[in-house]
Amino acid sequence: MEMNIKPKEATSIINSLIGGVVPGIGVQHIAVGRTEEISAVLSAMEDVKNGFSTVKFWIGDFGSGKSFMLHLINTVALKQKFVVSNADFTPTNRLYANDGKALSLYTAIMDNLSIQAIPEGGALPFLLENWIEQSISQAAEESGISPAEIREKQHIDLIRRRITKNINTFTNVGGFDFSAVIIKYYEGYINFDDILQRNALKWLKGEYHSKLEARQDLGVREIIGDLNYYDMLKNFCKLFVSMGYSGFVINLDEMINLYKISTSVMREKNYEKILAIYNDCLQGKTSGMYFNFAGTVDVLENPRRGFFSYDALKTRLESNKYETSASRDFAQPVIRLLPLNHDEIFVLLKKLTEIFNYNYKTQIEITDTEVLQYMEEIFNKPGASEFLTPREVIRDFLNILNIVRQNPDVDKNKLFSEMEISDERSDENLLDGIETL
Repeated sequence: MEMNIKPKEATSIINSLIGGVVPGIGVQHIAVGRTEEISAVLSAMEDVKNGFSTVKFWIGDFGSGKSFMLHLINTVALKQKFVVSNADFTPTNRLYANDGKALSLYTAIMDNLSIQAIPEGGALPFLLENWIEQSISQAAEESGISPAEIREKQHIDLIRRRITKNINTFTNVGGFDFSAVIIKYYEGYINFDDILQRNALKWLKGEYHSKLEARQDLGVREIIGDLNYYDMLKNFCKLFVSMGYSGFVINLDEMINLYKISTSVMREKNYEKILAIYNDCLQGKTSGMYFNFAGTVDVLENPRRGFFSYDALKTRLESNKYETSASRDFAQPVIRLLPLNHDEIFVLLKKLTEIFNYNYKTQIEITDTEVLQYMEEIFNKPGASEFLTPREVIRDFLNILNIVRQNPDVDKNKLFSEMEISDERSDENLLDGIETL
């Protein structure tokens, strides 16, 4: 059977899932049971294209598919001509800090910028050069000079003025230095000065930690830091929209690392930053931005450490009181991800069998009856109701396929019966017993 999937995508899917992580590419080929969620994403993207901003919180239990959902949003957004970035909260990456940890998150976002032509990150130089070329064309048209001639050194001021004028139409805080650095990037670009280009990129990515060094290298007085990185993200969003992109999608995973911040004051400061982003997006203070946050139910609802410990967030993120399991509201800010049901897992395992065979160029025969037998075995194991996650169901299934591929005479039924269930949950629930410092 010929599949509409690229070999690189098939390899990514199989290798990643066996390793217990979400594939970086190709997730659309294994998306099952998320039709309504994807419809909500597409609707939100239409709003952003029309000049609005939005923020969504993807909440679910461990193994419910939060990270998978963000990767799926990434794939959809790239096809919808958004600039996209993905980053994780970590002990050293957070929204608010005074020791460089917020800047570290910003740098990760800028490093991971992606567009459809460059889906795996690192798209910032391409985006800058594309925008500079647009500015050069505009300057040539306005001045009546040919596109080739205007690149000569005697016309550099015309291009500088055009770049400055373009940037001034959309920048707010930090706009002067932002403009100056992009002009420096242009000068390096037009003069084949790799060092100047690298220094400009270093500034734009928040990698300068000394104002003196930035002034010596680029002639600017300020640098990007913990306190102004969010303004720079908004500036970049407006830059991307001015280039013709639909907007800027920022996916932030592992919110558990905000929940784990030990000091209540610092944790609350991070929640205040989420509130500021939420208000900016939904009150129309910014346009073209689409933030997605992913976390567990505890991160949202825990009254002592979670978002609900911060009253201003709680009032905004409480679920629609009229929502039921049968009548879902996907327009609200918080979207709860329910685990896949058995029918959806069956469809997923069938898809994975096809992708596995395509990837390894094999024809392993796994009948519908055998897939159902595998599911019956694993879901009826002791501890399955408490510990089993979709990740383990998928990984065990692919591991069995690998054994069968390399040992054709092995008894599949025996492999099914030998499966064991382990507790793959994170230690986040253990935090409930930790006193807030």
